[in-house]
Amino acid sequence: MPLGTFITMTFCNRLFRASATLMLSTGVATVAQAQASLSTEPTAGTPAPDAPQGEGDEIVVNGTYARSLAAGIETKRRAAYGVDSISSTDIGKFPTQNVAEALQLVPGVAITRPRGEGLYVSVRGLGPQFQNTLMNGRTIALNDLIENGGAAGRQFRFEMLPAEFTSSIDVVKTPTADMTEGALGGNIDVKTFRPLEVGTKTTINMRGTYTGQTKDVRPNVTVLTSAKNDSGTFGILAGAQYWGKAVRNDRFMNFGWLLNRYTSPGAGGLPAGLYSPTRTRPTVETEDRKRISGIVSAQWQPTAELQTTLDVVATRLDVAYDEFGLDIYPDDSGTVIQPGYSVVGDTITKATINNVRFMASREYSLNRHDLLTIGLKQAWNPDRWHVTANVNWSAAHSYHPDYKTGTVRSRAFFNAPLSYDASGGYQVLPTFTTPVDVSNPANYKLYPFNIAPKDSKDWDIFSRLDVGRDFDGFLAKLAAGGEYHWRKRDYFRRDFIVNPPAGATLNSLGSAAYEQLPYGDFLKGVDGNAFRTWLVPSTKAFVGAFFTPAVANAPLTNADRRSSFVVSEKIAAGYVRADYQFDTGSVAISGNLGVRYVHTDQVASGTLTAGGTATPVSYPKTFDNVLPSFNLRADLTQKLVGRLAASRVLTRPNVTDTAPRITVSTDAPTASGGNPQLVPFLATQFDGSLEWYFAPSGMLSGAVFYKAMDDYITQSNTEITIPGRGIVRLSSSVNGGNAKVYGAEAAYSQVFTFLPAPFDGFGVQGSYTHTEVKADYTAGSRTIRDQLIGLSKNSFNLVGFYDKGPLSARLSYVWRDKYLSGTGSTVQAPTYVAAFGSLDGQLSVRAADNLTFSLEGINIAGAHQDTYNDNRLRFGEINYYGRTILFGVRAEF
Repeated sequence: MPLGTFITMTFCNRLFRASATLMLSTGVATVAQAQASLSTEPTAGTPAPDAPQGEGDEIVVNGTYARSLAAGIETKRRAAYGVDSISSTDIGKFPTQNVAEALQLVPGVAITRPRGEGLYVSVRGLGPQFQNTLMNGRTIALNDLIENGGAAGRQFRFEMLPAEFTSSIDVVKTPTADMTEGALGGNIDVKTFRPLEVGTKTTINMRGTYTGQTKDVRPNVTVLTSAKNDSGTFGILAGAQYWGKAVRNDRFMNFGWLLNRYTSPGAGGLPAGLYSPTRTRPTVETEDRKRISGIVSAQWQPTAELQTTLDVVATRLDVAYDEFGLDIYPDDSGTVIQPGYSVVGDTITKATINNVRFMASREYSLNRHDLLTIGLKQAWNPDRWHVTANVNWSAAHSYHPDYKTGTVRSRAFFNAPLSYDASGGYQVLPTFTTPVDVSNPANYKLYPFNIAPKDSKDWDIFSRLDVGRDFDGFLAKLAAGGEYHWRKRDYFRRDFIVNPPAGATLNSLGSAAYEQLPYGDFLKGVDGNAFRTWLVPSTKAFVGAFFTPAVANAPLTNADRRSSFVVSEKIAAGYVRADYQFDTGSVAISGNLGVRYVHTDQVASGTLTAGGTATPVSYPKTFDNVLPSFNLRADLTQKLVGRLAASRVLTRPNVTDTAPRITVSTDAPTASGGNPQLVPFLATQFDGSLEWYFAPSGMLSGAVFYKAMDDYITQSNTEITIPGRGIVRLSSSVNGGNAKVYGAEAAYSQVFTFLPAPFDGFGVQGSYTHTEVKADYTAGSRTIRDQLIGLSKNSFNLVGFYDKGPLSARLSYVWRDKYLSGTGSTVQAPTYVAAFGSLDGQLSVRAADNLTFSLEGINIAGAHQDTYNDNRLRFGEINYYGRTILFGVRAEF
């Protein structure tokens, strides 16, 4: 017997016996027998249709949000694995205006909201790259960040999926052998509407989106229509959406604090061990966001056993980004700190530094994201057999429509003394002063002009076949299947750099080449004395002056070749899964155990340079992984469910981390690179939970979890020499860390139906998650202990609502603790995102059976989001994107 098979069988056998014994020790006397039936299809929330329900447990709730809550509770109750679910209240009527913002109400889930828009999802302390996002049970191509150089390659951008197209979302925390691998955090399955489930119906949803920072209203219109024939054997659904939003984010940002920057005699001769600020930028970021989306779904079910389903979703998102900044470089080569500085601990909190570069900066890009996914499913369920075939093709393209819109950086500079005072801490603006007027164009000289277009293409082909058979007795079902998954990421970047004539002034381009900051209220609600207004260049004028046809048609440079790459993956997987059920005394036990084998062939290709010679390279790498899984469910009473689970899981490295590439910053002596020898993150995880379904629309649950991670990927920092740039600090990734993540989560939800009318429409929903980590790894020579990027130790959400008759109202508060956002390096301090909470609300009134008016507010309290650098005296970022108000009307026919 192969060693891997023996280990897997031993693991499952021992775990099964130990789990059954533990559950029996908590059993109670009166339980109805339960039969849990699991589908072989890898959809997260597939219920076990024979799961027990107590007498009188029929879900009867009147309100729309309460109905969504009850549906999610029922999905969790019936599933034979750990899952949390969110359901749409009706076609085109998801509980929130953004899919990610709905997920943050799930226990253990946190989101990131760059510039106020829910974008990425973390589960149980593990960041976005550790989640595996599916659409209708199928993998999907991924769009990526092209606004700057921050592409990753594993993170699904939830802004690409309209909430109005979504019927439900399941977050699976204890996977089964048939589920597609890829998540150390959670398997997130987003399900879109299908016609045989919806029936014949048409909805029109018209809203306006008002953002307080822009004081602008943009229209949003969604139309969905579904029809099925009288016999219910054929249906088709189609929909379209236009969505617009204007964004303004006021941002004071710092790029880190450096150790020992001024120890040399020429820089000031300071003692070793002191930190000082690097590049800092007060800036205003604006976005003009426009999204057009469409959906088509068709179903044919000629018999009860045979069903064919086609799903098509397409989205184009255009984000016109325009930034107005003032970059300040106290860490430039040649800067000198003056006597009279102040030190608190190891931080220089107050100083004057000579020869600092001040740079008026304008950055513009038109970032286009296209996504198309086409899926076909054939299900055949004759008698006790279940046969399902799934194929899916998807393509994601993130790019700039032309070079002139590809991250255009127009800049002008002067050098002058800088005096700063950071003694107020990170939540206020530090004092920044200079004797030179930052608003006077006569003080500025031209800086090298840069356009950096990116083109990220991602293709995903997915196919799988599942075969299962139901049985009577201990073995309830036996299933097996295979899956083939091909993915390719083709990433292209080039940098056009045009050097102006030596000593050329900003005024030499004429008065149309600049303007004053067009906003007079920069971070008006934040105390402090940093710059509030400054001069900014004109993108149009700089493009016209410097981006000539000769520049546009110039050949690729070696730097362009080093920044571009292609990574492909061919993944073959197979699984066997057995579902079991038996009674032990009065306790009904059910569950599943299985094993998944995954073979991955990866090829990472790029270009390496030596001197002036560029050499194409390819690095093939193969991974073989055996992933056992086990789930046990005990129906302790008709209303009390206990679960135990264990599994081996993996997440593949970020695509950009495995690519043979080096991308050098045009603004600072830093670079980032890839490592084709990386191997996947692996973890062994255990989970236990207890769920009390005390009312038809009420639940109290608690869970504990433990993840032992090996081959954790950390950062390495190396000083390298780049031709034409000199010495830069290269950051890349290496395997070499271990980490253990463990914690507990609790959730409670209830509609107070026991109250007399009209108070029986009140309800509450809430959850709390506490996460701990044991970790020891390095970033350069800096040791990082008991922290992981993106992990908040504490998070909670609380929702109070009223939902009855024509009135629905909801107020929610979502909060997460601080978390590590950057590990730093040998000479740079780690960075943290401070604790943040958002107060959101919603009100809707049904004026008629088919007409509803709604009002929704996001970040009602006007919170701003802050960061700092390992010490609360070391300022980081202050972001304020203001409040968002949505108002509209929904009609149904």
